[in-house]
Amino acid sequence: MGDLAARLSAARRTDPAAVAAGWRTRSRGPSLQQRQSDGRGLLLIAADHPARGALGVRGEPLAMASRTDLLARLTTALTRPGVDGVLAGPDVLDDLLLLGLLDGMTVFGTMNRGGLQGATFELDDRFTAMDAQAIADAGLDGGKMLTRICFDDPGTAATLEASGRAVSELAARGLVALVEPFITERGAPDRVHNRLDPDSVILSMQIASGLGATSAYTWLKLPVVDDMPRVLDATTLPTLLLGGDPTGDPAETYASWGRALDVPQAAGLVVGRALLYPEDGDVARAVDVAADLVHGR
Repeated sequence: MGDLAARLSAARRTDPAAVAAGWRTRSRGPSLQQRQSDGRGLLLIAADHPARGALGVRGEPLAMASRTDLLARLTTALTRPGVDGVLAGPDVLDDLLLLGLLDGMTVFGTMNRGGLQGATFELDDRFTAMDAQAIADAGLDGGKMLTRICFDDPGTAATLEASGRAVSELAARGLVALVEPFITERGAPDRVHNRLDPDSVILSMQIASGLGATSAYTWLKLPVVDDMPRVLDATTLPTLLLGGDPTGDPAETYASWGRALDVPQAAGLVVGRALLYPEDGDVARAVDVAADLVHGR
C-alpha cells in the first residue's frame, strides 16, 4: 500500500481535476430504490470516523490514524462479495474513487463532521463536509447526518436546524437523507455519551423523523439495542442498522445484528470499525459474516 499511497498523493499534486472527472465518469450501480425493490438488504461500510477526530478502536486511540492502513482495509472490504457500498467523508471517498473502488457502489457522503470528539463544542455538530448540491453533483445516493440531541446543550438547536435543512435540500434533489439520531448526555465539558436504551432510541427516532419539509426520502441509521422489534415499531422509515464500536464478543454482536435484521423496517447494515478492525484482524472474514447476515435472509 505504500506505493499505492505514493501514487495517490502524486495524482492529487499533479492532477487534482481528476477527482471531479472521476465522479462524472464513475459507473453507478442500481439506485437505492432498485436495490430494495426485491427485498434485498444493503451492506454499507462506514469510514467517516476520522473526519470527526474519532480514531480510536478498542482502547487504541490512534488505530485509524494511518490512511494507508485504512485504505488497505477498505480495499479488502469493498471487494468482498455482498458489499453494496460505502459511507465516508469527501477525503476518503476521493481516495476510493481514484483507486477505482466505487464503480457500481451505493455511496453516501457524510455531511456534518464539525462536532469533534472530545471538544467542548462537540454537540454543536456543524455541517463542515459535503452539502446536498455537492452530493448531487458527484452522483452520490444520499447524505448522512449525525444528529445528537442533548437537552442540556444549546448546540443541539443549531444541529437540529441544520439537519432539517439538509433533509429538505436532499429531498428536493431526490436524494436520501440518512439521519443518525441519538439522545446524548454530557458528563463533563469534554465527555459525551449516547443513551442506548430502547426508550431513548425511540425518542431520538421520533424527533429525527420529523426533520425537514418532507420525510419522503428520509432513512434512519440506528444502533442495535435491546428489544429492536419494539424500537423499529416506532417508525415506518427504512432503517439501516449501525454496527457500533467493536466491543464484546463478536459472535454475540453478529447474532444481535441478525435478530434486528429480521424486523421488516430494517433495510440493512452500516458497519465501520467492527468490520474494518476486527479483533482477530481478519477483515475479509468479518465482512463475509456481515454479508451473509444481510443477504442470506
